[in-house]
Amino acid sequence: MNSPVSQPEPWLRGTHAEVHAVQRAVLHALELAKEDIQRWCSELSDEELNARPGEIAPVAFHLRHIARSLDRLLSYAEGKQLSPEQLNVLRTESAPDADRASVLAELEAALAAAAARVRAFVPSEIEKVRLVGKKQLPTTVGGLLVHVADHTQRHVGQAITTAKIVQWQQRSKA
Repeated sequence: MNSPVSQPEPWLRGTHAEVHAVQRAVLHALELAKEDIQRWCSELSDEELNARPGEIAPVAFHLRHIARSLDRLLSYAEGKQLSPEQLNVLRTESAPDADRASVLAELEAALAAAAARVRAFVPSEIEKVRLVGKKQLPTTVGGLLVHVADHTQRHVGQAITTAKIVQWQQRSKA
């Protein structure tokens, strides 16, 4: 599970040269997220996935949050506001008793869908103004795309750290 990476990170592989630099960076961040989650979280048991060491958010929360926030952020980037369904799903990210198969499947599908949506943006739209949330805070398509990358990576890091703590606790009990 935690074997050394045999190839460079996605941003060093020379891929996605056909897309705008902002989109390329986001695609690389999404690929890295998928690889890191597979490496560090895919073998966790359901119990480990839901564990809350020190009352911090469980790995399951971070993985669901990544998947669902990608949809929300990209909706804003596409010039849409959140639907009632997206708002309802938001409320379930912290639900307990997640099972590994469904959480990982949701994340994998969300990452693939997000990559397709990121590719769909036209470079001339990068500076277009977008409004976010109830307060309609202004940003740009590019700002949202960059946030897709950094927000995803932030939660990947939190998921990996939590996974490592949970695994260390399991080894310490043995």
